[in-house]
Amino acid sequence: MRLRALLESGTLGLRLLGGAEELDRTVRGVMTTDLRDPSRYLSGGELVLTGLAWRHAPEDSESFVRIVAEAGVAALAAGEAELGPVPEDLVAACARYRVPLFSVSESVAFATITEHIVRQVSGERAGDLAAVVDRHRKLMTGGPAGGPGAVLDLLGNDLDLHAWVLSATGRELAGSARTGAPALAPEVRETLASARLDAVRTGRLGAQRVTVGDTVYSLFPVHSTTPSPLDARRAGLGQWVLAVAADASDWPAERRELLDGVTQLIAVERDRRDAGRSVRRRLAGEVLDLVQSGAPAAETAARLRAAGPLLLPGASSAPYWQIVVASVEWEGETPSETTGRLARGLLEEVLAGSTGARGRAAADGPPEPAATDLTGPEDEDEAADHAAVTQLGAEAVALVPLPARSGDEEHAGAELDAAGLVGPAGAPLAAGLGAEGRLTLGVSAAVHSAEGLRGALEEARHARRVAAARPGPVTAAGHQELASHVLLLPFVPDDVRRAFTARLLDPLRVYDRRHRAELIPTLEAFLDSDGSWTRCAARLHLHVNTLRYRVGRIEQLTGRDLSRLEDKLDFFLALRMS
Repeated sequence: MRLRALLESGTLGLRLLGGAEELDRTVRGVMTTDLRDPSRYLSGGELVLTGLAWRHAPEDSESFVRIVAEAGVAALAAGEAELGPVPEDLVAACARYRVPLFSVSESVAFATITEHIVRQVSGERAGDLAAVVDRHRKLMTGGPAGGPGAVLDLLGNDLDLHAWVLSATGRELAGSARTGAPALAPEVRETLASARLDAVRTGRLGAQRVTVGDTVYSLFPVHSTTPSPLDARRAGLGQWVLAVAADASDWPAERRELLDGVTQLIAVERDRRDAGRSVRRRLAGEVLDLVQSGAPAAETAARLRAAGPLLLPGASSAPYWQIVVASVEWEGETPSETTGRLARGLLEEVLAGSTGARGRAAADGPPEPAATDLTGPEDEDEAADHAAVTQLGAEAVALVPLPARSGDEEHAGAELDAAGLVGPAGAPLAAGLGAEGRLTLGVSAAVHSAEGLRGALEEARHARRVAAARPGPVTAAGHQELASHVLLLPFVPDDVRRAFTARLLDPLRVYDRRHRAELIPTLEAFLDSDGSWTRCAARLHLHVNTLRYRVGRIEQLTGRDLSRLEDKLDFFLALRMS
């Protein structure tokens, strides 16, 4: 608003004492002060209200006016309630420094003027932003033209709000490139994401206030417009968030509604990006369906050749492939299609933020920086995230292409490593899962052919089971952690495995069902104790003679001798394969 509008208002009790030629100056804010030097609290464009408590002698006016003039204030308004008429030395100083001067009637409180200016300025800026939001909403309806980056830019430039769009685990998706705000430090992003997911887990689904160091952030959830089978709290584990460096708890309703409009725009971009992943999901699903169904290797290879250029554009040779398997489990619940959908979203998020993921760099090259602008297709994080993630029942499975190492097409570059897979996402996800939920991940070795994919899938599943045996809400294991016999088992044909385990274990299972004899648990404990009678008996809390009876029954039912290494090994492998 302009100074002229203030003077023309009949309710503010303002009288112009000097500076009529400057009445077209714009007022961007208001400040009340009686400090001798208020410059550190001024950013320019303010109407400064003062009761003149700083003035003890005429020369004080010169110093005060010089300071506020250098700070770029719009005007000065002196109250008459305490000291009576405005002194002439102040009028003269304002004239010398070209600072418009008003007197404020003793019948008008400074709070009345402050409220009027704040309401007018906020309304004007809100109107500008609302117009932009509306314009971009129309643009986004027909496609991603422009995107929400321009709105974030307006938040920074016109409303002095620094804002960022963060993924559920704290990856910065937008903000620094458009608003002029510095990129958020990793520890700040981790703290904000952890606080957000902890709030979601406990049912606090709306906007929230988080303090990091000396800065207050307001977090606004970005709700997807696509219906989800997940309940609100679990859906929140994959939710984007708009982080604003300001305390929104005392904002007027109009400004809060404005931020809601911004989050709706960002939600359109989120849904568009999620729809873009559907092609990759379908590719992964088709390949893995062929692998699981035992389709001929030539058919699987043909599907891989079609998927390679789409998942890893520009590769000069056929890529290597890795498999990542993920599962989400909740205490007291059986994994289901619904938890599999959640696992898929979390696996996509983990891969996007992983330090060792995506086959996105040569082995001798550094990781690419994360994208910081939602608006450009070349900058999207999925342009660097080539993994195709699908859902197989209660599991999420990622098919990750890896380029051949530079100058050596016999080896894969940038291979996924379980140790670096979870990375910065671990702490926020742990906060969101709490004590009731778990995310476990397994990573296979790299393979270069369709024939190796079946083994890689089984290997990743075995690794995930290793991860599930560890404590913690988010755990991962790689193929390096599997014993040598586990590496061989995935390559044994299914019919051979079924026949082998049935011949050895089915008689024991039938006997256990009829007599509740616990022969299978006894066999497992005996092998885990390396055939030691005393250790095994102590572990099972049995007398050694009872243990000898059970082992004798196992040998009688199977025709095997548990004192022979070969028979011990057969039982060990049968138990692992079952």
